[in-house]
Amino acid sequence: MKKYEMTLCFLIKDNKILLATKKRGFGEGKYNGVGGKLKNGETKEEAMIRETEEEINVTPIEYKYVGTIEFDEYYKEEREYNILYLFIVTKWKGNISESDEMNPVWFDMDKIPYDNMFNDDRYWLPVILEGKKIKAYFKLDKDYNVISHEIKTL
Repeated sequence: MKKYEMTLCFLIKDNKILLATKKRGFGEGKYNGVGGKLKNGETKEEAMIRETEEEINVTPIEYKYVGTIEFDEYYKEEREYNILYLFIVTKWKGNISESDEMNPVWFDMDKIPYDNMFNDDRYWLPVILEGKKIKAYFKLDKDYNVISHEIKTL
C-alpha cells in the first residue's frame, strides 16, 4: 500500500475562505484548499508554503497548524494511506492568482460549495473553521464516498 504525507491550507480573510478549482489531475474540477505532497526532507510547514507559492502565487506569513486527517482510500484502483496536515493561513505576501494547476475563488463562509468538493470535506472543514484543532480518520471507497470516519477535537 502506498503512503503519502500531504498538506492542505485555507486562506481566510474578512469572513471569506479561498478555495481553488483543481484544473488537472486528482480532484480536477473540484474546489479545495491548496496543498500537495511533502518532498523528501521537507517539514509540513515548508511543504505548505511551497505548495501555496506554486498553486496560487503567494507566500504564507501567518498561519497555524489545525490538525491531521488520515485517509484509507484508493487512487487509480490502488489502496493508499494518506496523512493530510491542515493549516489556516491569515496573512500572506504577494497577489493571489491562477496557476497551471489551480484557479482561486473567494467564498463567503456561509456559502462554501460543499457539493462541488470532496465528500469528506463537509464533515471536518466546518470544525476547523470554528477554530478547533482536529485529528480525524476517514475510510473511503473507490469512488471517494465516506465509508466510515472519526473526528476528534483536540
